[in-house]
Amino acid sequence: MKKYSCWLVASAVSLAGSGMASAADLAARPYTKAPPPVAAVYNWTGFYVGGHLGGSTTNEQWVNTADTTAFGDLAPGQGFRQRGSGVFGGGQAGYNWQTGQFVFGLEGTISGMSNRGSVLNNVFGVGLDDLFSWRTNWMATVVGRAGIAWNNSLFYVKGGYAGVNNRLSVSDTVGANVGSGSQTSWHNGWTAGVGWEYGITENWIAGVEYDYSAFNTKSYELGGTAAPAVYTFDVKPRDIQAVVARISYKFGPGPVVAKY
Repeated sequence: MKKYSCWLVASAVSLAGSGMASAADLAARPYTKAPPPVAAVYNWTGFYVGGHLGGSTTNEQWVNTADTTAFGDLAPGQGFRQRGSGVFGGGQAGYNWQTGQFVFGLEGTISGMSNRGSVLNNVFGVGLDDLFSWRTNWMATVVGRAGIAWNNSLFYVKGGYAGVNNRLSVSDTVGANVGSGSQTSWHNGWTAGVGWEYGITENWIAGVEYDYSAFNTKSYELGGTAAPAVYTFDVKPRDIQAVVARISYKFGPGPVVAKY
């Protein structure tokens, strides 16, 4: 009986030790952490259209190259330069492609402007003589863009082709010789700019931009009613500078870029 009791006690101790070891093994199992949450990063990839509005200045220059008219009062080499400012606005359309933090794109714009001016030529005294008037009324650009994005913010530079519609006219209404003439021409050139845009939502983008554009020289014939006599000028919008606010709509939400 005594041997039997000792055997029961030994068995109980053995079972208890085995259970404690199993519990210890269970507690020692490795714990796998849940993956960190994925943060959605703004994606700039996609087509967009929008509008821009602001102000601009035009630096206009015209220099006489020939004068055989009776009313023309400038000799070759004489001319004027004037800067005029006004409202500047229009539309833009383009496509952005993002890889990592870098964003590349292609954009076209059409803009109207109210930049104009006039100069009264008094080379022959204080009386009313040749009155020159000019204006640049619309401009088109096709540019490449490259920038760096920090989530919803995009800082970029741009550059490419620019063209502007320009008009120069002259009028002399004071005798003994009177006359007038005008010409409108398209000037080709280049443009460069910098800007910042912010993704308000997946589709709506707002921003600001500064652009500098320069154009080539073209010959204008202002002989007008004095034809076939000539009153010819080398004319160029030396530069157009613009600062605008932009709003664009990007079509379709882009795929989410994962950021851990």
